[in-house]
Amino acid sequence: MSRHHNFNMKDSRIKILASNIKAERNRKGFTQSELSEYINISESSMSLIERGIQTPSIFVVHDIARVLSIDINDLLKDIP
Repeated sequence: MSRHHNFNMKDSRIKILASNIKAERNRKGFTQSELSEYINISESSMSLIERGIQTPSIFVVHDIARVLSIDINDLLKDIP
């Protein structure tokens, strides 16, 4: 596998995670501002995470799942 292919696969996984986070946040009725406040990150970081520009740490993903009262696997679904 080339390096470029690995990057694209990683990039697509980040986009899927971003989409899952946004979908679950909306499903639970949270604004980006509210969720970012609960997990103690900036609203701009939350926006970057949901757009797939910033990769959240596993601890941030865990905190998002905890605040939304969902299983962390719900945020990781459909990631190859």
